[in-house]
Amino acid sequence: MMPGLPRPGRALWGVMLTLFGIWLAFAIGLNWGGVSERVFLFFAGNTELILKGQLWRLVTAPLLHVPSVGAILFLLFGFYFLTPTLEQQWGGPRLIRFLILSSLLAYGLQLFVGVLLPRSLSDRLIGEYWFGALPAVEAISIAWALTFRGQTVRLFFVLPVSTRGLILFVVGVSLLYVVTLERPTCGLLAPFGGMASGWLFGGGTPSPARRFWLKLRLARLEREAKKESVDRKKRVARSGLRVIEGGKDDDQSGPDGRMLN
Repeated sequence: MMPGLPRPGRALWGVMLTLFGIWLAFAIGLNWGGVSERVFLFFAGNTELILKGQLWRLVTAPLLHVPSVGAILFLLFGFYFLTPTLEQQWGGPRLIRFLILSSLLAYGLQLFVGVLLPRSLSDRLIGEYWFGALPAVEAISIAWALTFRGQTVRLFFVLPVSTRGLILFVVGVSLLYVVTLERPTCGLLAPFGGMASGWLFGGGTPSPARRFWLKLRLARLEREAKKESVDRKKRVARSGLRVIEGGKDDDQSGPDGRMLN
């Protein structure tokens, strides 16, 4: 590998090879194997079908990509551009969890918003079927910018931009897609869910989501400790026992006049 280029770790290599392998299987099957397009769409996201119980589509949708060389190269390049440094910072297990949670949240939010929107608007913004790992790439970009604040990165290895500039670029491009209604295969709303996921699950160590969970856990432990203290006092009061402080004088007799041991 050329000096200065990112060096993906085992987790990232696994992700990239998995996505490429699935893409290659469908590219060969659809173009040369006589596989029906219905097989591909069986795994793609579809709001109406998911609401009817086909929940696997939320999991499989991020793994699908159109059988186009440009599409898969753009995706793999997007992962290769920033993810290696995040993997070095986080480790492989956290990176995998981040990609899974970001994809699920991005498509889950799009599903939820699609249900609330009028059908005509939902069709324009989301479409009937949606798929692809672009929301995860958006999440990676935001997480990288928030993790390495103040640093400069060469966009596409050419144009130097600050972390703030990277965030503005990612958000701006997604907004332009909405303005022009140039809908990617993932839909126009899922990328914004990916950006939100990048902040929620990757905006620091610990992440905002983990900090929130830790605060909830601490509050629960404090409530349990307070309840245990109150229960202990009640048990002592019911027992009739009490502590007699000693050492104040030479009188060793108890309240009833009897001598204490």
